Amino acid sequence: MLDPDPHSHGHVPVHSHGPASPHPAQAAPWSILRMAVLARLGAALMVSAGLWAVVWLAMR
Repeated sequence: MLDPDPHSHGHVPVHSHGPASPHPAQAAPWSILRMAVLARLGAALMVSAGLWAVVWLAMR
């Protein structure tokens, strides 16, 4: 890939901005905070069961 600016010497441009102009919020495709309480509990139980399965297989 050719460098469009021959005087840049391959340096990546610095991305900076002041605290008065922060990045705009990005839409999250998935968030645990938007899940219902029962869905969060179910997800936590599934993760816990998966971790216990790993422990069980490791001890076997």
